[in-house]
Amino acid sequence: MPRFAANLTMLFNERPFLDRFEAAAEAGFTAVEFQFPYAFNPADIARRLEQFRLTPVLHNLPGGDWENGDRGIACHPDRMEEFRTGVSTAILYAKTMGCAQLNCLAGISPVGAAPDILRRTLVENLRFAADVLGAEGLRLLIEPINTRDIPGFFLNRTAQALDIIEDVGAPNLLLQYDIYHMQVMEGDIARTIQANLPRIGHVQIADNPGRNEPGTGELNWPFLFAHLDRIGYDGWIGCEYRPAATTEAGLGWLRAVPPA
Repeated sequence: MPRFAANLTMLFNERPFLDRFEAAAEAGFTAVEFQFPYAFNPADIARRLEQFRLTPVLHNLPGGDWENGDRGIACHPDRMEEFRTGVSTAILYAKTMGCAQLNCLAGISPVGAAPDILRRTLVENLRFAADVLGAEGLRLLIEPINTRDIPGFFLNRTAQALDIIEDVGAPNLLLQYDIYHMQVMEGDIARTIQANLPRIGHVQIADNPGRNEPGTGELNWPFLFAHLDRIGYDGWIGCEYRPAATTEAGLGWLRAVPPA
């Protein structure tokens, strides 16, 4: 059956970040993911992972100045050096924490920039990152994100992401398939995952509309979880949703999933 990882950027956010590891373990999670760990010492995070016997399954490359509107910088031609520095930082964190895969956010298209230049920049940056990460035994992911939540985001459809992965040509570059984002952009979730399963490295979930926990929206989660199991998806499923109330109050969906 599916294996779930708590996204500690969004879940248990009633607590300080470093306290969320204990909360995740107490709730029954055995793995965690998070967006940006860079405000914290990686050794401190590693200690909590070990203390609470949690597997770190994913974090993002540095995403630029998040507080001032950046949502990744990988497609920005004038920030390639910053991107490459961020890759080195991310590797340090990943190796310290024992995290085997990193997600790259393409970013919002700069105003007036030509799409072909942005695509070329993204491909070049991904080739660099995949090569450096591959030398360290790490996987790189790219994630299409819906343009309703992040208007102007450069990478927003499955086919677009797969086309870029093909152009990069790196064996350790895979697709991060976020069911919430792709339900907004294109639907046809079950068939898309099945058709592209060998190129999907990680799956994330949230219901739509609202981006709340499974069971609060339109998606048929028992069917999708059974489908993932039936087609042989063996990776983690990241729970990257906004709890409708408290995290603990919204975990009924997890307790309803049959144990492995």
